[in-house]
Amino acid sequence: MSVARWIRRLAIAGVLLCFTVVVLGAYVRLTAAGLGCPDWPGCYGKLTPSAAAASADAQAAYADRPLETGKAWREMAHRYAAGTLALVIVAIGVLAFVTRRRPLVSLPLALSLVAIVIVQAILGMLTVTWQLKPLIVTLHLLFGMTTLALLFWLMLSLPSGPWRASHAGRAVSGGGAAPLAVAWQLTFIALIALCVQIALGGWTSSNYAALGCPDFPTCQHLLWPRTDFRHAFVLWHGLNINYEGGVLDNPARVAIHLTHRLGALVTALALTVAALFVLRRRGLSGARFNAWAVLAALALQLGVGIGMVLKSFPLWLASLHTAAAALLLLATLALLRSLRTR
Repeated sequence: MSVARWIRRLAIAGVLLCFTVVVLGAYVRLTAAGLGCPDWPGCYGKLTPSAAAASADAQAAYADRPLETGKAWREMAHRYAAGTLALVIVAIGVLAFVTRRRPLVSLPLALSLVAIVIVQAILGMLTVTWQLKPLIVTLHLLFGMTTLALLFWLMLSLPSGPWRASHAGRAVSGGGAAPLAVAWQLTFIALIALCVQIALGGWTSSNYAALGCPDFPTCQHLLWPRTDFRHAFVLWHGLNINYEGGVLDNPARVAIHLTHRLGALVTALALTVAALFVLRRRGLSGARFNAWAVLAALALQLGVGIGMVLKSFPLWLASLHTAAAALLLLATLALLRSLRTR
């Protein structure tokens, strides 16, 4: 098998696996399994929860955190998947380095992925050892989404394959370069707004602020209930604090939730404007499929977000919310890629 084919297969596997890791991480967080194994990288000093359950000495070392096998397995499943993803990314980095004289893939991009995986491993360790600090948990999510985005961009950048994005030469047909430039700028602005919104989503989840507004479109049956923005976005509260379940008062959680809702409006507007601009320009026909994909992913995400509140935050919808955010990120990147000039 050629090196190019290996890189293509590893890139596809990396995207699919990273998407799974991101969603699985959300599932672990939502089921309060983030501290299912109070140490890192093992579980009660063992490779598996089963080995930990069979060892009284291993559990005695963490007497303040009794072993809950179900939570431990969920946490370790996430770690196993993340470890496998790390191996895939390292393999891509090695192949990119080996073929650097006849580059099949961007070496800086591949090495950036390897560096981010190292950062992710450190954040994963700190998430456990620092007991779910919101800043660390949010950064862990953001770097996970960054890994997914870079892997997807790498896949789109490969010299061949059915996933290759449309080049500007095919996207523009008689409309001139100006509409293409405007479309790219609008999509880039929308991407920035989406990244900020994903960060707000992570902050909402890590501070257990989803229940701050249990109704929709109002919040606690008011248009603007009592809020505490002063404490809502304090990034650091010191060490030796267990954040499982959250430590903020309700007004601070309401402030976080409302900010996330307002961010959703701004992001939805930015993405809609960018997609509609592309759809209304005949000269950008090569990017229309990706524009429709953005609108479809946006509709899914908004529907899931509203449905979560109306149905009292069921686990499957909350997990789907993270999956839809990842799909929306990928759709936006695909649109941005299809609008690139040569």
